[in-house]
Amino acid sequence: MRTPSRWGALVLAVAMLAGACTLPGTGAATSPSPDATSTPASSPSGNPTPANPLGVLFVSPLSGIYTVSLVGIDGRVVASAQANRPVDVSCANGAVADVPMPLSTSNSRVYFMDDKGVVRFLAANGDAGRATTVPVGTPTRRSSFAVSPDDQRIAVVVIDFTANGASTRLYVEDLNGGGNHRDTFSDSGPFTLWATGWHGTNNLVVAKVPACSQGGGPFCCGPQEFHVVDPMTAVRRAAVGGPTCLIAGPPSAAGAVCETTTQANVLTWTAAAGSSFDIPGNTPAYLSPDGQQVAIVSTSDPTTTLFPSKTTVAVVACGWIDNSHLLTGGDTQRQARVSDVSSGKVVPVAATGDCAGRIPGGL
Repeated sequence: MRTPSRWGALVLAVAMLAGACTLPGTGAATSPSPDATSTPASSPSGNPTPANPLGVLFVSPLSGIYTVSLVGIDGRVVASAQANRPVDVSCANGAVADVPMPLSTSNSRVYFMDDKGVVRFLAANGDAGRATTVPVGTPTRRSSFAVSPDDQRIAVVVIDFTANGASTRLYVEDLNGGGNHRDTFSDSGPFTLWATGWHGTNNLVVAKVPACSQGGGPFCCGPQEFHVVDPMTAVRRAAVGGPTCLIAGPPSAAGAVCETTTQANVLTWTAAAGSSFDIPGNTPAYLSPDGQQVAIVSTSDPTTTLFPSKTTVAVVACGWIDNSHLLTGGDTQRQARVSDVSSGKVVPVAATGDCAGRIPGGL
C-alpha cells in the first residue's frame, strides 16, 4: 500500500502513463447498498467556520495509531486527535495499491477514518465525535471520502483492488444518518477514483488515479487529473489536467496546477487556463486558495519559490493555510513550521506530520 505522504513523491521527473478509463459521466450507474450503514452519534450540521484558517497535519506510522493535528497561522496546535490506522491494502498481483490519506476537511472540521470504517470529526474548539461509517477496509479494499463544505453530504468511493487494477463504485448520501443515498457510478479497470473534495455544495471533485503501481517512478501514483462531476448523477462537468499536463499538487479552492516537462499551468475548476510559467523540471506545486500564487518546491536546496513573484522561502512547503501562510511538515528529523510569505517570519509547530488539507476545506 502506498499512501502519498507528499505530492513531491508523485512528480520527481516526467513519464506519462498512457491509458484511459471509464470515468464519471460515461460509466454505468449501479444500485448496490453500501457495506456499512451510517449511525452518527452527533449531528454534524450547523457548525461555525473557524475565525482563522487552519492547516491539517497527518502522521501515520507503519501500523497502529495515526494522529491528526489542526495548526493555526501562528504555529499553535489548536486541536489533535488519534485513530487506529486502516488496514494495509495491496493489489492481487503484488503491486502497490495507491490510496489517499483517510481524511477530508469541511469548512469547519477535519473528518478522519479508522480501521473499522468509522468516520470521526475534530473541530478547532476541540469538539470531536463520530460522524458516520463507510465500508470497512480489508487487505484488498479501501474507502475514500469527501465531506461537503457545509457538513451535510458525504461522497464515498469504495475501491476493491484486483490483479488488473480495481473495481470502483461511488455513492453520495447525507452525512447525518445516511439518508438520500445515491449510487452514482461504477467501473473496473487499471484506473480508479479518489473522493477529493467539493467545489461548493453542488460540484463533487474526484481524482483519476492509477489503481496499482510497481517500482515507483515519475507520476507513478496519485492523481493525474481531477474531474468535476454532478454529485447526484456523476455526470462530468469539467476535467482539470490530463495526459499532456499531469496534476502536480493538491487541489485548492482556486483550482489545481498541472505540469508538462517544462511548464506549470494553473487551471480553474471550470478547466479554464490561468497563469503559466516555466519550470526547470517536474516538481511539487501548491496553488494558494485565491489562485494568485503557486509555491514550487525544490527539495535539493531546500527552498520554496513563489510564482509569479519568484520570492524564495527557505522551507520545503507542503501546503497553504491561507493566502499568505505556508505550512511545512515535520518528523523526527525536522521541525514542522508555518511561514508568513508577506513578512518572511517563520514559526515552529509543536507537531509532526505531512500536510493533509486546510480548514475551510471547500474547493
